[in-house]
Amino acid sequence: MDKEKQELIKIAVFNGKRIRKILYKDEWYFSIIDVVSVLTNTSSPRRYWSDLKRKLSKQEGFVELYEKVVQLKLESSDGKKYLTDVCSTETMFRVIQSIASPKVEPLKRWLAKVGFERIQEIEDPEIASKRMRSLYKDKGYPDDWIDKRLQSITVREKLTNEWQNRGVREQKEYAILTAEISQATFGVKPFEHKKIKNLKNENLRDHMTDLELIFNMLGEASTNEIAIQRDARGFIENKEAAKDGGKIAGKARVHLEKESEKSVVSSSNYKHLSKKVQKNKDILLVDDRD
Repeated sequence: MDKEKQELIKIAVFNGKRIRKILYKDEWYFSIIDVVSVLTNTSSPRRYWSDLKRKLSKQEGFVELYEKVVQLKLESSDGKKYLTDVCSTETMFRVIQSIASPKVEPLKRWLAKVGFERIQEIEDPEIASKRMRSLYKDKGYPDDWIDKRLQSITVREKLTNEWQNRGVREQKEYAILTAEISQATFGVKPFEHKKIKNLKNENLRDHMTDLELIFNMLGEASTNEIAIQRDARGFIENKEAAKDGGKIAGKARVHLEKESEKSVVSSSNYKHLSKKVQKNKDILLVDDRD
C-alpha cells in the first residue's frame, strides 16, 4: 500500500459524535480515546484509557493488548496531527467489553448475540446463507442477483480454503492472487474496477452486475481447478495458477464482448439502494473489503 493510502483518515459517527479512524495495513484502526469519550461520561478519556489498559493487561489477562494497540498520527481539533492510540476492529470490541458504562450495554448484548449466531452458523452453514440472503434482501438487491452473489461467496470460500491448504498464508498474498485473477478476467485491476464504478471503500463484489459476478466466479473456479490439477504449492505456484485461471475467464469475456458489442465491465453500481440505518450506528462495522 502506498504512503498516501496509509495516511488516509476517515471519520466514523456514533450517536452524533465523531470517531477518528485510519486505514493502516489494509485495515481500519480506530481512535481508542474517541471511543472512550463517546461511551463514558468521563471528563478525562486519556486517564480512563490509561487505567483501563492496566486493568485489561493485569487483571483480565489480555497480555497481547500492548502488541495490538499502535500509535498513529491522527488530526486533532487544532488541525495538527498527534500520535494517538488506535486499534483494529477486533481489539476495539475487546476494549469495549471492559468499559463500565450504560452506553456500552447495548453493544455488549449485540456482541453476545453475534457470538451465538456465529456458533449456530458453524454448526449449520445453511443458517449463514439464509442470514446473508436476508441482509441483501433488506438492502434492496433483486433475488436473481442475490442468488449469484451467494454462489460467488461459496466459490470464493472454496478457493481461499484451497489456497490456505496449499501454503498461502499472509493476507497480502491473498490480495495479490485475487488481483491477478481479477486483472486477467476483466482486463483491469480491482482498484481500477472500483474507480470505473465510482466506488471508494465499498465492497466491489457487492456492486458487480450479474455478468461481472458470473465471470468473476469463472475466474476463481478455474483458478481453484488449475491449482488442484497442478498441485500448486506456495505463493509463486498459486500466482501462476491465478493468472491462468483468470485468463480462461478473460478469454470468455472478450468473446462475449465481441459478439454482443458491449463491455462486460460496467460502471453500474448499487449505491442507489437504500441502506437500513440501525437504531444505534455501530462505529465498528464499516468498510467491507474484497
